[in-house]
Amino acid sequence: MRILVKCKLYFITLLAAVLSIAGTATSENQTDVSTGESKQMMKKPTIMILGSWHFADDVLVPKRQREIKQVFEHLKAFKPTKIAVELDPSRCASENKRYQGYLNGTYELERYEGDQIGYRLAKAFGHSTIYCVDYWPERNPILEKIKDHLINRSEFAKVHNQEHLFGSPEDHRFGDPTDSGKIEKYESIIDKYIRFNHPVRTRASQRAYIHDARIGLGDQYPGADWLAHVWYARNLKIFVNLTRITESTDDRILLIIGVGHVYLVQQFLEESGDYIIESPLKYLEAGDVD
Repeated sequence: MRILVKCKLYFITLLAAVLSIAGTATSENQTDVSTGESKQMMKKPTIMILGSWHFADDVLVPKRQREIKQVFEHLKAFKPTKIAVELDPSRCASENKRYQGYLNGTYELERYEGDQIGYRLAKAFGHSTIYCVDYWPERNPILEKIKDHLINRSEFAKVHNQEHLFGSPEDHRFGDPTDSGKIEKYESIIDKYIRFNHPVRTRASQRAYIHDARIGLGDQYPGADWLAHVWYARNLKIFVNLTRITESTDDRILLIIGVGHVYLVQQFLEESGDYIIESPLKYLEAGDVD
């Protein structure tokens, strides 16, 4: 009798094990399907931020034009679906009027990175519009408060002998406290873009702004207030504007913007967890392209 009971228990255990294995196999198959679906659901739009300077030199001379076309050829490999530029949305109607003129052959590109690089790429990929994502309206209630000494860090520093707390003008313009901004030898446009978009440069730019936060005395924090209410607020709204032009997980957005903005905008994009972020160095440092 005991032997019979043991046999029954053995067969029951064996059957349970078989069913468990079958269930696991089914579960694994379901997991694969689920994982596949999850991967599909987790697909994210891609953004690449090209930190730039505002073209002021004669980029229209033939040599510089060849260099800009070199940058254009490298960035084409990103295959953008949208081009975003450092202009307030309130100015986008006039921006796209110029872009349409470029498409129609009635507008010549000006000394502006949005024109020289943005328009060229947008046209190459058949884009019908340029997207404006900055926050810099003509009537900015936050900027109007700068007149108040509580947020006017420049005036406060001058009155209270704290100008030494500022980063040098080159820090803010070029984003690298170790770089005077004076390149002794000739620098091609693509080399300058590589230099500007190196993480060391973007971090240094942010560090220069952080130094400004020290301006103030006692319970007065004009440096910190400017950083929080103007600079951080502006870049956070740029991030929000980028989310507003994102329409699909297939979007590949190229943002062309002053290098000083790169650190914060990228930080907000990363913290959102909603985007894949690609570095322009991946394309700028690539070998020769056809």
